[in-house]
Amino acid sequence: MWNMGRNARYRVTRFQQFGISACVPVSRPFARRRASLFPPVIGCDEVGRGALCGPVVVAAVWFEPEALPKGLLGRLDDSKRIDRDEREILYGQIAKVARFSFAARSARYIDVYNIRNATLQAMTQAVTRLAVDAPVRIDGIDVPRGLSGDALAVVKGDGKVPQIAAASIMAKVLRDRLMTRLGTRYESYRWDSNAGYGTAVHRAAIVSHGHTSHHRTSFGDLFAVLNGGERLVAERAPDPDGLDGFESVVDA
Repeated sequence: MWNMGRNARYRVTRFQQFGISACVPVSRPFARRRASLFPPVIGCDEVGRGALCGPVVVAAVWFEPEALPKGLLGRLDDSKRIDRDEREILYGQIAKVARFSFAARSARYIDVYNIRNATLQAMTQAVTRLAVDAPVRIDGIDVPRGLSGDALAVVKGDGKVPQIAAASIMAKVLRDRLMTRLGTRYESYRWDSNAGYGTAVHRAAIVSHGHTSHHRTSFGDLFAVLNGGERLVAERAPDPDGLDGFESVVDA
């Protein structure tokens, strides 16, 4: 029998070969009993880097792990490993106890400066907006050049640094909200369910209806095929703070 500890959640998995169901534990990386091992750093992570449309959104989050309410630390994880309803709940809980800030770069900005540069610039902005004097830990392999002091990149950091995991959740929830709201104006692309990523439904809609001003036309061969083999880019550098009308949501 599996040990049903507090820091494991369970999903029902069907073993088709035997025709039975069982609870399989899905562990999370941050146990409260280990809170003293995690220092009070700034965690920074992005969401939307691989999407075909919409902004890349970055969150920076600071808290003292030992000061978190009981149960919260053990629920943090990479946002991709947490379902949408629980992410929404965690967003509110993190917002009450942590200091956090957001920054983003629009699709047009990404087309001009490429996704890596756009992401790193947004990371610098998010950390600067936070205005907390603490070490910075960034998910991935790059440290933005605009950050000085104790700043380190942490590969798979959302499983190693709780503040990065929290930043992943905050950025994911905010970006999903943005894409759902934007999707009400472009229902054919189903951004409410795919958040702008290249699902079969989304790609088929691009083929049928063309791309919108929110699509990253420098991404992949799909847009090039639809535009006579030419890669489209913005004609001029856009405002780095411009999010196609959603600036107030990002700064909320």
